[in-house]
Amino acid sequence: MLGIRHEDKSTWEARVPLTPPDVQRLISTHGVEFCVQSSPARVFPDEQYAAAGAVVAADLAGCPIILGVKEIPPERLEPEKTYIYFAHVIKGQAANMPALRRLLDLKCQLIDYERIVDEQGRRLVFFGRFAGLAGMIDTLWAFGQRLQTEGIDSPFSRIQPAHRYTDLAHAQREIASVGETIQRNGLPGALQPLVCGFAGYGKVALGAQEIYDLLPVEEVAPENLADVPAANMCYKVIFREEHLAERRDPSAPFELQEYYDHPELYQAAFYPHARYLTLLVNCIYWEPKYPRLLTQEQFRDLFAQAGGARLRVVGDITCDVDGSLACTTRATTPDSPLYVYDPVTGRTRDGVSGPGPVVQAVDFLPCELPVDASGYFSNTLSPFVPALARADFTRPLSECGLPLELQRATIVYHGQLTEAYRYLEEHVR
Repeated sequence: MLGIRHEDKSTWEARVPLTPPDVQRLISTHGVEFCVQSSPARVFPDEQYAAAGAVVAADLAGCPIILGVKEIPPERLEPEKTYIYFAHVIKGQAANMPALRRLLDLKCQLIDYERIVDEQGRRLVFFGRFAGLAGMIDTLWAFGQRLQTEGIDSPFSRIQPAHRYTDLAHAQREIASVGETIQRNGLPGALQPLVCGFAGYGKVALGAQEIYDLLPVEEVAPENLADVPAANMCYKVIFREEHLAERRDPSAPFELQEYYDHPELYQAAFYPHARYLTLLVNCIYWEPKYPRLLTQEQFRDLFAQAGGARLRVVGDITCDVDGSLACTTRATTPDSPLYVYDPVTGRTRDGVSGPGPVVQAVDFLPCELPVDASGYFSNTLSPFVPALARADFTRPLSECGLPLELQRATIVYHGQLTEAYRYLEEHVR
């Protein structure tokens, strides 16, 4: 029997790994049995799971396989069970090492959604698009709020945070309406040219662009930013790796694979672009071995320029604290999502007023669109569930019946780190 746990990391977390319709289909088509832990906060109520054919119970004591969404507190883990959730351990994240250590001690299995990938390393089960969608909605809302503090009346002030809309379609209609207003009435002269930069081009960035493209948008290349004219439209620019970093030896060309394999040969190259941006939306995967997009010194120089910086809002959807952007000093939550980063002191203050850019840094953005995000995620996860339910976890990993995609995503098996994740020993011990 597969268990679906009640999320408890945050009061905002209402997402589910599998929706009631998908549970019903898996029961009727594949004979999978489900026990759903009762929850007052889940976006789909207990009654819908019961109607789908699942058992609803106070705990999951009888379930050998437990599915969740976010991290599970170490004290909630039980011996010799198989857990599948977003563990956030593959970078050796210190905050989640106690849970990983506990999984090892309890001789459990851990399958991480983040590592369910195809042979080319492309993720197959993800919320990324919805992080982009919600993150862009919140970034445009923050922009409208910032403009109000500057005394600039704009249609962006009509936009609300993502969680205040009934669903994604509602948000899309409202932002499309803002776009129609811009087309009809134009933009205040103080905002022209309005340029939004997207760092990255993956699923998160594409989700963010889905929202931004509801406005009257024209795309420009990074090399043409200096020549963007003032106009009654919204410009967008997409930054790829070759715009974010350059080779230390200028006589050699940028090579993408070399950049990934030997980032020490490269240095940051993004700063010259930042002066032209009104909004910056960060959607990249980043590790400390790669150059940062903007350091504190670069933020300070940017805002010390004559006339000040154009950059009003940074929507850091990836939310790597002290990561690729120095302005992301802490993560935020939907009830207090914004702060202003002072580029001189490096300090922050909640809200949208003060010197420096407004930062949106909610680190679990898909929870703001729980129905749509859960439906999409459940659709990508469902194909793996029958094999997961049939797997014999008493056998070696290669013989237990899991498909290769789930085998590659198995970080802990029989209480041991699997070969691909042995590097975590130095972090966990």
